Amino acid sequence: MTADEAYSWLIRGTAPDADPFDAHVLASILALAIAEGGVAGRLCAHSGLDAQALRALSDMVFPACGAGIERMTRHPPPPAEIEETSVRDLLLAHACGASPLETPLAAMIARRAMEPDHLWQDLGLRHRGELSALLDRHFAPLARQNTDNMKWKRFFYRRLCEDEGFVLCAAPVCTACNDFETCFGEETGEARLARIANGLPAHSHA
Repeated sequence: MTADEAYSWLIRGTAPDADPFDAHVLASILALAIAEGGVAGRLCAHSGLDAQALRALSDMVFPACGAGIERMTRHPPPPAEIEETSVRDLLLAHACGASPLETPLAAMIARRAMEPDHLWQDLGLRHRGELSALLDRHFAPLARQNTDNMKWKRFFYRRLCEDEGFVLCAAPVCTACNDFETCFGEETGEARLARIANGLPAHSHA
């Protein structure tokens, strides 16, 4: 199943009372994870959720797809790397507490943050604005700290370093940094679902 096919399948199976934006975000993340490992039964490894969490998520948001999703979870996820665990815990510590989706979303965002492209691309979203809206909706106390519009992956790592008492870089202020674009440059590029649908490599190596 291609990512484009998986997204359409999930959206068709969305619960009638599901929030459309949340359903779109979750379908986007899962569609990439399905394309990368679902057919081989490795959806857990690529989504960041174990079989039980995926079952609960499908029951809430994609009930018509539950049986299909379950068939993709034959292999349990590998142990999470420390970076993945740290990003997940950072998100959970700043969750709004208004939705049961925040726990699986934190795990999914953390897992996909280990991929090489811009975070919005590795979540299968259409542009950075969707990621910012997602974080503001479910992890607002953290999202609103990114007052300078830093790239989200860089912002997460800066916060983690600050929490551990480390300094992320040696520049006294960001405007004096010779590598300003690394943290604040444009997050442009084609959405990964669109790239796959067009027969292009999934990663743009942003």
